[in-house]
Amino acid sequence: MLPAPAGRDRAHGTPPRVAVIGGGIAGLAAATGLAERGVRVTLYEREEQLGGRLRGEAVRLSDGTGATMTRGFHAFFRQYYNLRGLLRRADPGLGMLTGLPDYPLWHRDGHRDSFARVPRTPPWSALGFAALSPTFTWRDLARIDVAAALPLLDVRVPGVYERLDAVSARDLLARIRFPPAAHHLAFEVFSRSFFADPARLSAAEMALMFHVYFLGSSEGLLFDVPDEPFPQALWEPLAGYLRGHGVELRTGTPVARVVSVGRPGVAVVADGRERDYEAAVLALDTAGLRRLAGDSPALCDAGWRSRVARLRTAPPFLVSRLWLDRPVAPHRPAFLGTSGYGPLDNVSVPERYEGEAARRRAATGGSVVELHAYAVPSGADRAAWQRKLTEALHDVYPETRTARVLDARHAWHDDCPLFAPGTHADRPTVRTGDPSVVVAGDLVRVDLPVALMERAATTGFLAANALLTGWGLRGQALWTVPDGGRTRPLRAAAARWGRVG
Repeated sequence: MLPAPAGRDRAHGTPPRVAVIGGGIAGLAAATGLAERGVRVTLYEREEQLGGRLRGEAVRLSDGTGATMTRGFHAFFRQYYNLRGLLRRADPGLGMLTGLPDYPLWHRDGHRDSFARVPRTPPWSALGFAALSPTFTWRDLARIDVAAALPLLDVRVPGVYERLDAVSARDLLARIRFPPAAHHLAFEVFSRSFFADPARLSAAEMALMFHVYFLGSSEGLLFDVPDEPFPQALWEPLAGYLRGHGVELRTGTPVARVVSVGRPGVAVVADGRERDYEAAVLALDTAGLRRLAGDSPALCDAGWRSRVARLRTAPPFLVSRLWLDRPVAPHRPAFLGTSGYGPLDNVSVPERYEGEAARRRAATGGSVVELHAYAVPSGADRAAWQRKLTEALHDVYPETRTARVLDARHAWHDDCPLFAPGTHADRPTVRTGDPSVVVAGDLVRVDLPVALMERAATTGFLAANALLTGWGLRGQALWTVPDGGRTRPLRAAAARWGRVG
């Protein structure tokens, strides 16, 4: 636990005014942390919807009924303590989340893995997965380079980046000599979570994920999902909570530039108007932050702007949602991770957990399925990839071959940060050279064992804490998995015999 920075509970007199730029998880967390202390917050979001990369929009299907198209399935793991704390503001019991019973993984060659029966307590979680998984044989385990694998047993931040950031995830797994099937089914899952090919992902990020899910926590790899589309389940209730705390939500309002005015303070230009604030939280995606920094020549300093300009995004990914005229087989899981099926990385059946899709299934008899393809090569024929993705579904779930697609929506995105080998030290941190400007998001470098959505929520609260401390206001307490292995003998073994290289 990171204790809340000390200070007054509420701002007295004329409260500070803060612009939060970006309405994704990081921006919503920052706005929450500030508004709860009486700070006057204006949140700017370029899209009409909140949620960032978890937003959704209403679509009209061919039969005239409405539906919600989101940017794809997301798993809310139970180690996401700060994200779940954010969602509790709107629903203290997290009633909008429902747990899935398993996290199955299939490889085309017939290998099947499951996390339902894996123990959750470290180190039995990792050992249990190896023992129960059909992809690990005793011969495979005997081939593993133990000395190369030992550093995974005691992951610490920032030490893991100092040791492994220069190495790709693919190269690390090759050095450890994990069996090829386990490459695909176990560890490539972590790489694909970053929308990147293992050859282009820092081994430090993969090792951190292994720590978070296997050796640093007791929650395991089972997860929850929202029981309605993201806008209805998550962001509309949270927007109501923020409005109740005086937050002005300005959706559909892109920010053109931010100017450091040195009082300290900033001027934010949006809608052709310039407004003054005591501070700004930059909670943008990679491309948005690069654009804003490039269009704001007086923002922070030249070195900071150069670092932001060097940020890169992961390759494009595709989300296809299909409305079928008949159901998939009743035993199909709600979510399935796949490998070896061409471009298909996972398939979900939203009617198993999402109210909107379940109501559609009850009304029409047809299933809704969602397909993901990650790390699509730049310049790929998008129409061809959409066809390949549907063909892969037919291979995984053969009963869909005879189903007619009544409606389809294909969404292409390329706005996730790329955590390439050797780039960690160059990433922006929460604090900048200007005390009036802080940064939040999953692209931010932070010395805590967090990643993905949890990194976004955590850095949002950290950005709020940085500003609140300067005004003598109490911040938000934060929680993470332990920084380091939880088992003393394994830590000792990693320190004595582990090696990198």
